[in-house]
Amino acid sequence: MTIRDKVAIIGVGATPFGEHFERGYPDLIVEAAYEAFEDANVSPSQIQAAWLGTCFPDSGGYQGNAGASLADALSLYHVPISRVANYCATGTDAFRNACFAVASGIYDIVLVVGAEKMRDVTARESLVGQLAETGHPVHGKGVTAPGMFALFATRYFELFGIGRETLAKVAMKNHRHGSLNPKAHFQKEITLEQYFKAPMVADPLGLYDCCPQTDGAAAAVICRPDLASTFNTEPILVKGLGLANPVGDELAFDPESDFISFRATKDAARQAYEQAGIRDPLKEIDVAELHDCFTITELVTYEDLGFCPTGEGRQFIEKGVSSLEGELPVNTSGGLKSCGHPIGATGLRMIGEITDQLRGRAGKRQVKGATRGLVHNLGGLGAVTSVIVLGS
Repeated sequence: MTIRDKVAIIGVGATPFGEHFERGYPDLIVEAAYEAFEDANVSPSQIQAAWLGTCFPDSGGYQGNAGASLADALSLYHVPISRVANYCATGTDAFRNACFAVASGIYDIVLVVGAEKMRDVTARESLVGQLAETGHPVHGKGVTAPGMFALFATRYFELFGIGRETLAKVAMKNHRHGSLNPKAHFQKEITLEQYFKAPMVADPLGLYDCCPQTDGAAAAVICRPDLASTFNTEPILVKGLGLANPVGDELAFDPESDFISFRATKDAARQAYEQAGIRDPLKEIDVAELHDCFTITELVTYEDLGFCPTGEGRQFIEKGVSSLEGELPVNTSGGLKSCGHPIGATGLRMIGEITDQLRGRAGKRQVKGATRGLVHNLGGLGAVTSVIVLGS
């Protein structure tokens, strides 16, 4: 059985991503959801079920622990609401579960919202602080995301003979794309000089190699494809949904990890490509949003998704293939590097970007003639990956 062409996206919405100290978690949900309602030409009363993606409710006063947080924000008390949490793949997994519910015939039209408040806590209470203070007393204590992904960069550098100059090109590209996105956290280009002068975070990853923690929300309204025309909107069809978690939390102790690839990405991509009928991703995908939590992650993901062979990510970025003007533009939104990463919202923001691209309404970021797009979400320290293929 396949999900292909059994679910349509009819509306998307998102808040600007950034520091929203003056706004609460419910405020962000309302803005994103009502933008999606307007885009879909529907009212809240037409929604039959909803899914909420929030990964770390502890960061926002425990808001987001359950579907009740979405019901309260939107007065959506008349429908069942499920809360999904799956590390950084939270938003795309919430979307995936909603798609299955529609494809099964249980519901005709549903809402998916991802939201996260990452900036309303002290440094010790932050996600980085939680990671450093919890886990196994021997091999978990002090582990941070920058530290783990720095191991990938070091290994990749050693095997393929590249240096920080290649990672700088990823950062510069995504900052350039982000400068064109009015909803990105950072909307400024950076220079090579700025990249190298920035502080080191976890050698060899510097400040401009790492995405920021951010506040934000994003939403999508989906329905049965045969109903899409009744809402007077241009539907975008779900072609493939992949989810894989072959490693678990302890990536550093996985005997099969070579530290130049994420098995979860390869497995999830294989599922999504099979459903969508994709055999040559470079030729058949027109635009992609990849999980660039760190610059090295984007470089490795080019290869894991089959955009280029292993070890050739350097040529992919240096030849401009992934730039806005390239053969396969990647992170036209600016990616996590420019947009930031409110964990539960990121995947749905990506879905919104690809939807806008396939509808031809991405403005200065528009990829000419885009008809098929891909969303990639990597969760945890490579523990889980979601890959979604969308088509017009």
